[in-house]
Amino acid sequence: MSDPSSQPAARTALHRLHRQAGATLIDFHGWEMPLRYGAIPEEHRRVRESAGLFDLCHMGRLELIGDGAETWLQHVLSGDVGAMESGRARYTLILNDRGTVIDDAIVYRLPESWLLVVNASNRLRVIDWLGLHRPAGVSAQLIDRTPEWAMIALQGPRSAEIIPSLVEHPDRPWNTLGYYQILSASFEGQKALVARTGYTGENGFEVYLAADQAERFWLRALEAGGDAVSPVGLGARDTLRLEAGMPLYGNEIDESTNPFEAGLDFAVKLEKKADFVGKRRLVEIRASGVHRSLRGFRVEGRRVARQGMKIHRGDAEVGVITSGAPSPTLGYPIAMGYLDRSAQAGGGLEVDVRGRREKLAIVDLPFYSRTRKRG
Repeated sequence: MSDPSSQPAARTALHRLHRQAGATLIDFHGWEMPLRYGAIPEEHRRVRESAGLFDLCHMGRLELIGDGAETWLQHVLSGDVGAMESGRARYTLILNDRGTVIDDAIVYRLPESWLLVVNASNRLRVIDWLGLHRPAGVSAQLIDRTPEWAMIALQGPRSAEIIPSLVEHPDRPWNTLGYYQILSASFEGQKALVARTGYTGENGFEVYLAADQAERFWLRALEAGGDAVSPVGLGARDTLRLEAGMPLYGNEIDESTNPFEAGLDFAVKLEKKADFVGKRRLVEIRASGVHRSLRGFRVEGRRVARQGMKIHRGDAEVGVITSGAPSPTLGYPIAMGYLDRSAQAGGGLEVDVRGRREKLAIVDLPFYSRTRKRG
């Protein structure tokens, strides 16, 4: 059997355009993806001030069709999808029996099916997991649409000006598409879906369309946006989501973390009638409380706290950094990390940055929001 790590990285439908644009490409969970096209802080600021275009084709797109699809999702998702109307979206979690996180996902209710968008690193695992946890009597089918559907995001305050010139839909004005909603549309006469969720803390849209239309859409978006839009890579996507206080799988959440310590209580509906994988353990955790919680930090110095660096109060180790970066918007280093319950109150926190201590201040998440421009 060949070693999967020796296999060449997969390429999205936009790979050729990334190379033409001179992007720095990296292997990202088995996909060759653009890290940056120029300077990461400049790409970041473009999204905050205008608009950025993101290739999200590496993310998993799983469609569930047929009788029992809702029952199936109710059993494997922590949220309650039973009351969702067509055209709605919801952030949710896929948990194991221990109540820890296999993946976080967005679930969409479409007119005749369901769409589950999962992380690239977990797509195959999620497909297997759903197959193992199909309730008896469910005949619905799971179809991996990742190879045939492209996913492109347009994010930033000017995205709403640009999107009407790219996709058409007959039902409603664009300004009535609310947060965490999705609608059917068309691009150059072919079917598409347009959602409004976002991972940057800005207004924006995610467009799902046929993979063979991806290049055409990308070029049309750059043309329509002119100086207002530019392509953005994974580097700025990470600093944008960090400023917005959004967790990243593999950093803030994984199979060693439960939703309550990660501050994701809103994504867990213990009261829903349907039993779901991990529920029993989560009931126990809620009753006993968590021993640590995810917090936001400002680094008082100029050095950056990175994933895995230890947090101290005096001689005691009281936490660990999960993500950190210089904030292009705020102008100082920020970080997220887990802090022991005993260290939640009071000051005196420091992070060990390669053998030197830097002072940390606890700050509320998110660091940035578009309604509160400065954190």
